[in-house]
Amino acid sequence: MTHTPKYSILECMHYIPRKIEQNINVALKRNKSVLLLGARQTGKTTLLNQIPTDLYISLALPTVRQRFEKDLALLLGEIEALHTKKAKIPLIVIDEVQKIPEIMDLAQDLIDRKKAQFILTGSSARKLKQPGKINLLPGRVVALKLTPLTISELPKDKKNLEELLLYGTLPEIITQSKSQDKETDLISYISTYLEEEVRAEALVRNVGSFSRFLELAASESGNIINFRKLSQEIGVAHTTIAAYYQILEDCLIAERIEPLRHTKTRRRLTALPKYLFFDLGVRRLSANEGTKLPAKYIGSIFEQFVGLELINSINLAAERYKIYFWRDVNGSSEVDWILDKQGEYIPIETKLTSNPTIKDAKHLQTFLAEYENTDKAYIICTVPRKIKLHEGIYALPWQEMGELIF
Repeated sequence: MTHTPKYSILECMHYIPRKIEQNINVALKRNKSVLLLGARQTGKTTLLNQIPTDLYISLALPTVRQRFEKDLALLLGEIEALHTKKAKIPLIVIDEVQKIPEIMDLAQDLIDRKKAQFILTGSSARKLKQPGKINLLPGRVVALKLTPLTISELPKDKKNLEELLLYGTLPEIITQSKSQDKETDLISYISTYLEEEVRAEALVRNVGSFSRFLELAASESGNIINFRKLSQEIGVAHTTIAAYYQILEDCLIAERIEPLRHTKTRRRLTALPKYLFFDLGVRRLSANEGTKLPAKYIGSIFEQFVGLELINSINLAAERYKIYFWRDVNGSSEVDWILDKQGEYIPIETKLTSNPTIKDAKHLQTFLAEYENTDKAYIICTVPRKIKLHEGIYALPWQEMGELIF
């Protein structure tokens, strides 16, 4: 049976086209299956409603999940029967596949026998990456990640920087017109997903310490993280703090950013990582912050906004990129973000200003002098148009930072 959209006309009108659709279609045309990961509410289900499929199965529904948990052979039989009826290999969507990880073995068998092509989705990589237990279908699937909306995906009337810094870019939040509705939906997200599902999936025994960790981790988003220091504040072992951060990574709630560590001088660089919450609205509510943020924090939030945009754009890029930050141990020299384009570095500073000067680029100049494999540096800011500040150093509007990747 061909899958038809489940949403009303009104809801479909709110659909925001996603650039990852092209990546999915390219993979399917190459006769590959797709493993699409993304945190809850990033729009996986809505996206899949735009793709014609032959069978759609949501393991988020308890009745569906329980049926196949009891007898996975039922699913095998359904798909083989569908293959018999179709003139071409059927396309099967299985949503929230981590709920029954054994389906990955079944998918491999059907792919190898050319009986089905799959789009498998998940909101957690935790159960899908346990060594020796889960089959990630090497060579058979293209792994993609759906993130909150990028700047290029935002509708024109939604590119309000102040609102983006406060409420983030989750599709269902962006489509709300009233600030109060956005706040209500974010609160619901925190209580029903972060505080319940993430904690339950991780089998966290000490509920109080995990809740305190979640609030502190959100407050420290974008900062260099010292596990031992946080362990003293929360009152648990530093190994527990490391495990908690791993839970957030596995559930696609936090991004770990490593420092750039190699240098030709004697400069000592930090070895500690940063973590970014995947969405600024979720970060703010997890940190128990209101909508009136202190002015001294806004610059840090803007820095995180730029970092998330770069990370999310990298996920869509055809070329391979990595992202780092650069900081010496005493903090006298630091650059917010470093794009690594196959060995070529692009250093990026963030300044919440519409009047940048070369004084704002002193750390960029230090970096350019330090590394030979870089010739351009950027300040992402609120200027209306791109400005050349110095040889090789440019100020770039935040709306246009995608040009650094695409």
